[in-house]
Amino acid sequence: MGLKLSNGGCVMLEDLRVMEAIAPEILTTIQERYRILQNIYWMQPVGRRVLADNLAVTERVLRTETDSLKKLELIETSKSGMKLTSKGEEVYHQLGHLMDQLFGMDRLERRLADYFGISRCIITPGDSDRQEKVIEEFGHLLWDALNKQVPIGENIIAVMGGTTMANVAENLSILETHNRHNMFVPARGGIGEYVNVQANSVSAVMAMRTRGNYRSLFVPEQLSSATYDSLLQEPSILEVLNLISEANCVIHSIGRAIHMAARRKMTEKELLMLKQKNAVAESFGYFFNESGEIVYRIPRIGLQLKDILNIPYIFAVAGGKSKAKAIHAYMKNAPKQTWLITDEAAANEILKGLSL
Repeated sequence: MGLKLSNGGCVMLEDLRVMEAIAPEILTTIQERYRILQNIYWMQPVGRRVLADNLAVTERVLRTETDSLKKLELIETSKSGMKLTSKGEEVYHQLGHLMDQLFGMDRLERRLADYFGISRCIITPGDSDRQEKVIEEFGHLLWDALNKQVPIGENIIAVMGGTTMANVAENLSILETHNRHNMFVPARGGIGEYVNVQANSVSAVMAMRTRGNYRSLFVPEQLSSATYDSLLQEPSILEVLNLISEANCVIHSIGRAIHMAARRKMTEKELLMLKQKNAVAESFGYFFNESGEIVYRIPRIGLQLKDILNIPYIFAVAGGKSKAKAIHAYMKNAPKQTWLITDEAAANEILKGLSL
């Protein structure tokens, strides 16, 4: 199997394995230098000490490698730290797919998808807890998945809010074509959260970035039964709710239970209740314990968990080692057609300790 690089060359994985057999240090050096380029790309500009800590190597060892990369004109240094040159960025991106093939990212993706019983898992290197570039990559991966999966015709894409979703939205690109038109709608009501992470704001940014259209749903985060019934009489709200109910695609994230409860300004009594019930995850206004059981639900207008079972295109975006428990818990409820976009840190933490 050959691997095409953007410069038109072709690297044979089998040939690299043969070279490794006679000179094992070749692939080790490539892998080590790729990791250095990768971490500089994520953190640039970055100082040597911070980079060494992140890579778990000594500054002395790192200096030897960065000096070599500098001589190759792949990185440059300044008072603010190291960053990739344009040549360095080109080499870094060319090496990415090759590294995945050589060191098993595709196997990790299949293993995680099989474990959760879902259609697909896409894993990017890194840890989004520590590297902002990883969250940007979530956006690029989501765009690629949407571009491949969302069908020709009229689509309604329901979007959840949240910090991850807000960052992902900023990194989407054009999806609109002459024969594919996308309407973005908030999956649920959410006034009461910070404006930039509300589903209304996220769906608007996604529409702008992809050149689609959007509709907003202006309803509070939590509602009494009486308020809910009265809002359903409003024609403008009813119109958007009808659009949401017809969605053929959903994009959502997965949050840590207590963090999400605090962000939503839930009461101390409710926070204590969630802790007592060992809640670790939240998505769609539902809170889950480590076994994936629903332990609490916020009554909100919009998509409910049961509603997504028959939606053909579902994309869950969440990563970071700190979210591993949350992802694990929610994914026990995920419909089989779900695509999970996550990072290596979360994937490894989820699969840690499982038999191979």
